[in-house]
Amino acid sequence: MNILIICLLSYLSGSFTGAYYVVKSSIGEDIRHHFSGNVGATNAGRLLGKKGFLYALLIDALKVIIPLSIIRYITNGDEVTMLLGALFLILGHVYPVFLRFQGGKGIVAFLASSLVLSPITIGVMAISMGIMYVGSKKYKLSGFLAISTIPVSSYLFGDSLTLSIGLLVLLIFVLCMHVT
Repeated sequence: MNILIICLLSYLSGSFTGAYYVVKSSIGEDIRHHFSGNVGATNAGRLLGKKGFLYALLIDALKVIIPLSIIRYITNGDEVTMLLGALFLILGHVYPVFLRFQGGKGIVAFLASSLVLSPITIGVMAISMGIMYVGSKKYKLSGFLAISTIPVSSYLFGDSLTLSIGLLVLLIFVLCMHVT
């Protein structure tokens, strides 16, 4: 399949933001007009509670896992194509065409991408976060530090340099979305 088509379809899939549709279908409101204005699972949780958070999280994870799994299958696991697919899935989430380019920050899309591209890194991240949280009692700080283990653990557990650097680039992009 043509790489341009993969990138376009990935972007369109990423543009389907779970939080927006969960909130819209639950209470008929636009999530962008509530709390942080962010179109992400955390903001859906603020508005709808745990159920809203979990539904948005599930939708946002599946919209990445399913396309990346298909890309893996049709390209025989070509890492560059899969990384491009992940990038465009994340770009679609952060800048969704259907919502006038006002989306989420991309954390769930990045984590779901990492789960498909290098599953062991998610386990390392979860253990790291648990240890850091027990030590610091600071959830956000623990999360940001733990998510940073993904590209490092990818390399340390034998993934290619291409994949590890690709995960680093995706991570930097997502972290920049949290600063702005």
